[in-house]
Amino acid sequence: MTTTTEAASTEAASTEAGRRDAGDPRGGRFDSSLGLIMLLLVVVVAQGPVRRALSAPVAQSWMTVFTAVVLQALPFLVLGVLLSALIAVFVPPSFFARALPRRPAVAVPVAGVAGAVLPGCECASVPVAGALVRRGVTPAAALAFLLSAPAINPIVLTATAVAFPRQPQMVFARFVASLFVACAMGWLWQRLGRADWLRPPDRPAFHGHGKGAAFWASVRHDVMHAGGFLVVGAMAAATLKAVVPASWLRGAADDPVVSILALAVLAVLLSICSEADAFVAASLSQFSLTARLAFLVVGPMIDLKLFAMQTGTFGRGFALRFAPATFVLAVLVSTLVGAVLL
Repeated sequence: MTTTTEAASTEAASTEAGRRDAGDPRGGRFDSSLGLIMLLLVVVVAQGPVRRALSAPVAQSWMTVFTAVVLQALPFLVLGVLLSALIAVFVPPSFFARALPRRPAVAVPVAGVAGAVLPGCECASVPVAGALVRRGVTPAAALAFLLSAPAINPIVLTATAVAFPRQPQMVFARFVASLFVACAMGWLWQRLGRADWLRPPDRPAFHGHGKGAAFWASVRHDVMHAGGFLVVGAMAAATLKAVVPASWLRGAADDPVVSILALAVLAVLLSICSEADAFVAASLSQFSLTARLAFLVVGPMIDLKLFAMQTGTFGRGFALRFAPATFVLAVLVSTLVGAVLL
């Protein structure tokens, strides 16, 4: 009898597990369809309070800023992702190795300038820089390319010109400051960097994929990844404009030092794709042009996602040294260039 009872209990448990695995409602599984239905029911029941909340002036202001930033930035984001995928998949890394001079001191500025003609966001620049190191390019030149490509490429500079139509000097200031930081960090690594601080990448970015599959995989990844950060950045900009008291923002914006540091740190935390960051910076109109320049220079060079990617590609020892040095130099150079050009 005991054996029969245990067998029956085991069979019942197996049946219950099978129902859950098969999505049987009797198995108590909470799937996405049920969640969507419950969410719709809540919205229908609470439509009165929701409608009143959305009609409030603060909510309307928030939605206006959020929509404007996303719609302005999205075409540049998509174009940049497509061009970045084309370069990463169809241009062999050996091309860059052959194009760069052998002397590191000369290869650094050449690699920095090369970033101005090769569209791509920071998400693509890290694997490309890793491929350059694997193919024998001096790390100093690869790092200069890593910093310059997402900051001064044609897509980013065009987006900056569209975002700041009445301040064309912002485009030139961004180009000069970003290129100088990229070359200075390359030379600094050539002078002070040690081989054991940098772990060379051990595998290609698209190993095991056909070119077509790799291209679309890169496009899908970058659109979802960079698009998500764009939405987060637009939400943060809209919140700053609509929710944060104006006196707080004026207090930070009125102090030259605090405003520059605040937007530099904000660029690190928001981790916005470089094709879209100019529109977020333009919406922070209460801050000076120099502070917004710091936002535009720091963001494509060091943020949370870049730190994670640099750690995964070159090792934690490299990222812990390279990221803080890049941040400090980018803030200092942005301040000096802003004082002269803006």
